Amino acid sequence: MMAMFRSFVSATHQLRQHQQNGAAAAATGESLESQFSCPICLEVYHKPVTIGRCAHTFCGECLQPCLQVTSPLCPLCRMPFDPKKVDKSSSVEKQLSNYKAPCRGCSKKVSLVKMRSHISSCTKVQEQMANCPKFVPVVPTSQPIPSNVPNRSTFSCPFCGARNLDQQELVKHCMENHRNDPNKVVCPVCSAMPWGDPSYKSSNFLQHLLHRHKFSYDTFVDYSIDEEAALQAALALSMAEN
Repeated sequence: MMAMFRSFVSATHQLRQHQQNGAAAAATGESLESQFSCPICLEVYHKPVTIGRCAHTFCGECLQPCLQVTSPLCPLCRMPFDPKKVDKSSSVEKQLSNYKAPCRGCSKKVSLVKMRSHISSCTKVQEQMANCPKFVPVVPTSQPIPSNVPNRSTFSCPFCGARNLDQQELVKHCMENHRNDPNKVVCPVCSAMPWGDPSYKSSNFLQHLLHRHKFSYDTFVDYSIDEEAALQAALALSMAEN
């Protein structure tokens, strides 16, 4: 019996060692960026935090909307968790600083902690986004096929024209630079949506940003349906989960 126990312990140790070696090897591969991407925004972690109960990691800002409800659920596994037991993920931050991965545009090796800022200024990435391929449905459809897929990842500031801002950066930029700007402007996030009105100007754009865009449409919205249908689908999903 003791021999069997020792054999089991040895096998377990070897398995763990193999997993660690595999992780280290993967850290040098091109898929490294995806391994350190937030499940919500699908970008490299920014100020990562980890939920204590399920150990899932997200960007700090991405998880914030979940922490503002009475009974938060993990966005990934839907497990209830205590918002007081969400901690800064120092280990992930250290890995982001230590590892490098090729830029998806210019292929330059960039530290993961600097990947977001590099991508926002990489001309190759911007060219790729400007020349999105034509959309082709995976199954036959009677719906009209768009000529190309709109860019819903980055936006330009409607006040000063600053470019390549993701949704969170747009909010931060406008709060820091245009808090007292009285001009009425078109919301670049809404106008990029299928139901968006590119001519509608918001009378209070900052309040609109803070209340309407607390999460990324690109993660939760089915662009093949209109806004009313999307809201109905979200309501149905919520009722099914309860």
